[in-house]
Formats: sequence, C-alpha cells, structure tokens
Amino acid sequence: MRSIAVPAVGRCKRPTITGERGDATRRLVPPGTLRAGVGVSFRRKLGFIALLYVIEGFPMGIYEGFWSVVFRLEGMSLHEIGILSSLGFAWSLKVLWSPLIDRWSEERRWIAGGLFAWSVCLLFGARLDHSHISTLLFVLIAGFCAASATSDVAIDAYTIRLIEPGEEGPANSMRMGAYKIGSILGGGLLILIDPLGTPVAFLCAAALTACMAASVFLCPRVPRSTVRAEGSLEFLRRWLRKPDVGAVLAFIVLYRIGDIAMGPMVKPMWVDRGFSPAQIAVVSNVFGPIAVVLGAICGGLWVLRVGIRRSLWIVGALALLSNFGYALAAALPEAYRTPVYAASLIESFCAGLAGTGFMSYLMHICERQHAAVNYALLTAIYGVPRLFTGVASGFLTEWIGYAAYFGLTALFALPAFCFLPRASRWLETGESEAR
Repeated sequence: MRSIAVPAVGRCKRPTITGERGDATRRLVPPGTLRAGVGVSFRRKLGFIALLYVIEGFPMGIYEGFWSVVFRLEGMSLHEIGILSSLGFAWSLKVLWSPLIDRWSEERRWIAGGLFAWSVCLLFGARLDHSHISTLLFVLIAGFCAASATSDVAIDAYTIRLIEPGEEGPANSMRMGAYKIGSILGGGLLILIDPLGTPVAFLCAAALTACMAASVFLCPRVPRSTVRAEGSLEFLRRWLRKPDVGAVLAFIVLYRIGDIAMGPMVKPMWVDRGFSPAQIAVVSNVFGPIAVVLGAICGGLWVLRVGIRRSLWIVGALALLSNFGYALAAALPEAYRTPVYAASLIESFCAGLAGTGFMSYLMHICERQHAAVNYALLTAIYGVPRLFTGVASGFLTEWIGYAAYFGLTALFALPAFCFLPRASRWLETGESEAR
C-alpha cells in the first residue's frame, strides 16, 4: 500500500502519494481512502459534490420556501414569521461545535446524523398548529436549523478536502446549482398542500430525508490530516491575528446582507399578493432555482475568466440591483403579477452569480488542515446578520411596507464594497499562508 507524505507543520497542502510503505500510515488512513478520495477524477468529484449539496439545500428550501408559506397561509403575523426566521442564526452558531466535526469521526456520519434529526423534527412538525408561535414549534424549528447547520459543516469540510486548488470555480458552480436543486425539492413540497394537505407534505419531506441519509455513504471517504500542528482554538486565535482580518470579517458580514435581510419577507409577500401555494412552488421554488443554477454557471465561468477579485465587484453590484427590482414589483398594484415573476427570476439569477464568487472567495482563504472549523467560522460570520435582520424584518415590513423594506435592504450591503480592496489582499496571500 502506498503511503502519504504529510506536509511540514504550518502548511496545509493536500497530502501527496509517494511510493514508500509505512505501517503508521496504514493505521491512520482507512483502507480505500486513497483510491476513493485523492484518486478520483474531477468529473466524479463534481458528482459527489452535486449529491451532497442537493442534501444541503433541501432543509433550506423547507425553512425558507415551505415553512414561511405555511405560516402565512395559516394566519401567522409577519413579526412572528420574522422572529422564527431568526432561528437561522444556528448557521452562525455552528462554529461552536465545528471542532467536534473537525476532530472526531468522519464527515459522512455527521451528515447522516443531521439528516436523522431533520426527519424527527419534520415528523413532529406535521401535527403542530402553525398559526402562531408555540413553545414546541419554536423548539422544533430551532432543532431543525441546528441539525441542518451541523450537516453543513460536515459537507463543506468534506468538499474542501476533496477538491484541489484551482478547481474552486467549477466546483462552486456545481455547489450552487445542486444546492438550489435541493431547495427545489424542499420548497416544491408546497405543491402537495392543496391536493393532499400540509401534514402529508411534512411526511413526504421526512421520507425524502431518509432516502438522502442512505445516499450519503455512496460518497467516498476523503483523506484527513494525520498530523495536527495545533488545536482548533489555537488555530482560531492565530487566524484572527492575521493582517487585515478586520476588513475580511466586515466584508463577509456585509457582502450578502441584502439577500439575507430580504429573504424572510419574500414568501409572505407572495401569499399576501394572492398567489396559491402551487404558484409559489412553481415560480419561486422551481423557475427561481433554475435561474440560480444558470447564474451559478455564469458566475463560475466568470470567476475562471477574470478571477475572484474582479468578479466580486461586478456580481455584488448586480445582486444589489436585484433587490430594487423586488421593491419595484412590490410597489406596483396587486393586479400586476408579471413584475413579481420577473423580479423573482432576476433576483435568483443574480444570487447565483454573487453566490459563486463569494463562495470561491471563502474557499480560497480557507485553511485545509482545519477545513471544518475554518469554513464553519467563515460561513458563521456570513450568517451573523440573520439574527438581527430576521427579527427586524417583520416589524419593519409591517411599519413601512414591502416595497420600502425591499429597497432598504439593497442599501445594507453598500458598505461591503468599502472593505473589499483590503479583504481581497487575502487572495494574494492565500496560497502562501492559507495553504
């Protein structure tokens, strides 16, 4: 059996295969790891990434595209919907338990465990009253978000270890596309509400979750670092002392805040405009994600062509303009539905563009040796605004209306471009410091 040459302490290059034997290596690297992990073709890697990010997108489709519509249909107020949307802050808190994933067990088991927890929450959720916030409903949604966040950490860490430097653009296009396909499955469950009822839709979601849990182990094991130069806490302290870290943190927090702030109120607006669950599912959760996939493909090609730094300026500006499109659609009379369709598709396409460039940036500055902790930290920072904007979104919308609120969200992200020049310096030092 061939052995792995582990890089020197302080550098995180991917292990390379040598021709030497080593009993210690055989003990540290499980059988089949080299053949299934490092030795796979890029095409097969994209297939594994597609499967995992369909799984990752599925709970977000339920959380944002299914549950929010059910809440509004059953009479829940906008400010209560906003409060429940703040439970998505679990995706930021995941950094607290990411060291467990980084150190113990392999990622596939964490992913499957998270899926099992989802299914339990969905089964119980089928029997609840969704017209108001109850203690049990609050706990179930919080558990659902926490389980989903745990799976996200494991999926992201697995992907970072799987792909090679230089493969980020196409890999992130696949991630964005597959993620939105998963959200189609989650949000598309709305189609079942009218003919079968809400409880049946929840049971179908639980059944799909079980199928996804079984499919996780189709993915191969990927090699993990056999030498720990430092613990997770030591790594975080070192990482936070890097030059320009303040600008990087501010950029990550603000770059996608416009979409985060607008998200909780989009589906309630559709309901208040008189759209049926089936119409919302088809337009917002089918054609919308298709537009995201197209945007992600274009974004991946754009990143390859002009690089991550330049792409962040252009796609970020387009994403802000799409918020104004939703504001314009909301300002028109309720009889005009076509502008709402157009705004949804434009926003989805721009989200795919911006998301691909942004994820490429996060992956490029991420240290592979601590992939679970580092990427969880980066995405946690990105999700911090969800707590504040989620709670405020419902109250602000009730106060100033949908159109004014959507226009306001477009302004939230403007300061991010002030930090981009300094934050992009990490793209220059990424190979020497982060790798």
